[in-house]
Amino acid sequence: MMGDRPNPPRAMSSAATTPPSVDKVDGFSRKSVRKAKQKRSQSSSQFRSQGKPIELTPLPLLKDVPAPEQPELFLKKLQQCCTVFDFMDTLSDLKMKEYKRSTLNELVDYVTVSRGYLTEQAYPEVVKMVSHNIFRTLPPSDSNEFDPEEDEPTLEASWPHLQLVYEFFIRFLESQEFQPSIAKKYIDQKFVLQLLELFDSEDPRERDYLKTVLHRIYGKFLGLRAFIRKQINNIFLRFVYETEHFNGVAELLEILGSIINGFALPLKAEHKQFLVKVLIPLHTVRSLSLFHAQLAYCIVQFLEKDPTLTEPVIRGLLKFWPKTCSQKEVMFLGELEEILDVIEPTQFVKIQEPLFKQISRCVSSPHFQVAERALYYWNNEYIMSLIEENSSVILPIMFANLYRISKEHWNPAIVALVYNVLKAFMEMNSTLFDELTTTYKSDRQREKKKEKEREELWKKLEDLELKRGLRSDGIIPT
Repeated sequence: MMGDRPNPPRAMSSAATTPPSVDKVDGFSRKSVRKAKQKRSQSSSQFRSQGKPIELTPLPLLKDVPAPEQPELFLKKLQQCCTVFDFMDTLSDLKMKEYKRSTLNELVDYVTVSRGYLTEQAYPEVVKMVSHNIFRTLPPSDSNEFDPEEDEPTLEASWPHLQLVYEFFIRFLESQEFQPSIAKKYIDQKFVLQLLELFDSEDPRERDYLKTVLHRIYGKFLGLRAFIRKQINNIFLRFVYETEHFNGVAELLEILGSIINGFALPLKAEHKQFLVKVLIPLHTVRSLSLFHAQLAYCIVQFLEKDPTLTEPVIRGLLKFWPKTCSQKEVMFLGELEEILDVIEPTQFVKIQEPLFKQISRCVSSPHFQVAERALYYWNNEYIMSLIEENSSVILPIMFANLYRISKEHWNPAIVALVYNVLKAFMEMNSTLFDELTTTYKSDRQREKKKEKEREELWKKLEDLELKRGLRSDGIIPT
């Protein structure tokens, strides 16, 4: 079991930007668009069905009652905190909302420092309180309007309470007195499924807490580990092949990165299949930039565990290589460099030909950022050592494009980088370099000769057609 122990996930943050306003958007005024944006900036599906005010009976503070009475008072406070308020109505139940907030704060402090409160009766009450507060139908997200790369996310209006509930639950799971053998009766597969559904929340603050909660559950409950991995697998498959919409992909990948790091060797067939059938196809979605860093980290973790997976991974990336998106090409090139940083020389030999054919195409890209990113490979010492060992294979693949670009590329910075690469190749294998130069020049001369012959032939045909036209017009006698 030790082999599946996860490491703490790395914190990653992302910044959102607000698109510029316009005078008219599809016939609507700028004012109405702004109002719509403001309306969707906060949302909540936590509504009370009754219209009358909620009244909670104030209870004494836990610190003000004798220690033997504290566990019972703790349970009463948990039961009170099951009450959910309507945060979309900013003026309703203000006093009771503040009372619940202070009670949740007190519970957070209590589980952090107290001992002896976690009786067997407390477990179902804790899970019940957490479930009442966090499990809800998320507000619908209009994927046609919302662009996660451009728009501000919809924030959860009930966050003043929700944040404290998450904080309390994390402290509860991390408590020294926590007993998974008791908790597993209540934190079960159904609970995990509902937790995973919440990862689609647009609020990044909630997803960050969910990431920590799920990671703690994965670490504490050995019996749930395979189930959690399977359900994450299902979420990703739906995301890739059906919806292309799920807000928590980056956070789930971050958890997976630490899970993969703890996999025991040799890797199970299930884990290898997940890499090839799920993680590689994740590269095809439009919103790759939102989670690419976490995805690349997972890929590299797999390859560090089992180097024999390098060939299927690289061939998979080459299969899904973006044809029309320069931004994604730059991301793919960055990920390939991370892979080449950990590749074993024996694995490099297996993929060098298809790999450098693709790099050669990238080097000759008219988009200078793609060409520049590919040429930066020659600044990497380890990659340079691999290229040098296999220069007899790689140089013939790269030479023609490099030589042509050095003469024709529009960007002087790219030309300078190409000259450095050519110089490096010349120093690696001067004999082969000279042979390729001679061959390239003779091929170019042959091409120019054929081109000139073609032009002369077309000129003769044009002259012949012109004469035929003049004869038919009676200008030249037949």
